[in-house]
Amino acid sequence: MRFLNLYIVIILFTINSGCKNDTNKKEIEKQAPTKEKIIELNIKETKEPIIKAFDTITSKNAIDFLIAYGKRNKANKVLFKTRLGNLTIRLYDDTPLHRANFIFLTKAGYFNTTCFHRVVSNFIVQGGNSENSNTLRIRNKYQNYTVPREFRKHRKHKYGAMAAARDWENNLSKKSTPFEFYFIQSKQGAFHLDGEHTVFGEIISGFNVLDKIANLKAGRDEWPLEDVFIDAKVIE
Repeated sequence: MRFLNLYIVIILFTINSGCKNDTNKKEIEKQAPTKEKIIELNIKETKEPIIKAFDTITSKNAIDFLIAYGKRNKANKVLFKTRLGNLTIRLYDDTPLHRANFIFLTKAGYFNTTCFHRVVSNFIVQGGNSENSNTLRIRNKYQNYTVPREFRKHRKHKYGAMAAARDWENNLSKKSTPFEFYFIQSKQGAFHLDGEHTVFGEIISGFNVLDKIANLKAGRDEWPLEDVFIDAKVIE
């Protein structure tokens, strides 16, 4: 008889415990974070150059990631240090995906593996690539994602403008590569590129450095004979 009473108590305890767990489960489901919140939780806001959650960006979630990252990282200035001098860049707030992307890659240390790899005097200076194995490693790590175009009629390819490079083949929507950019070095501008590439920033100091880089001797592939490496830092 004692054994039977004990067995009944155990059953009742088990049933009550199950109900409590169901209640907790419902409460947890009510508090479950949204998709955007999950992304935000994965992105730790920090001033350190390396953020642990960088592996979260992929070709599939790049837009959501950059939206959340941009909300938590409001910086819009970047300093480039080079052997020829410094460039200070201001990124536009009305091209939020490109701004967030550039801040993200700068903090990730990506641009510090790159150099200015294409120079055309009186036209452009292009950067964001190199023969460094770490450059390719990071690109592959992030699955070579792309950034949707953010064309703005008032953002022109003027002298000192900063725009995103892109693939021209199989790219009808004109998505940007996140890794390469260029500055307009022609003082007359390059307005024929308006509506073809996203202009997302401009140089605010160091125009003389831009001119020095553009006038370097280069090979047939327009790569400078002497590399100009980039040391990039976000200015908070």
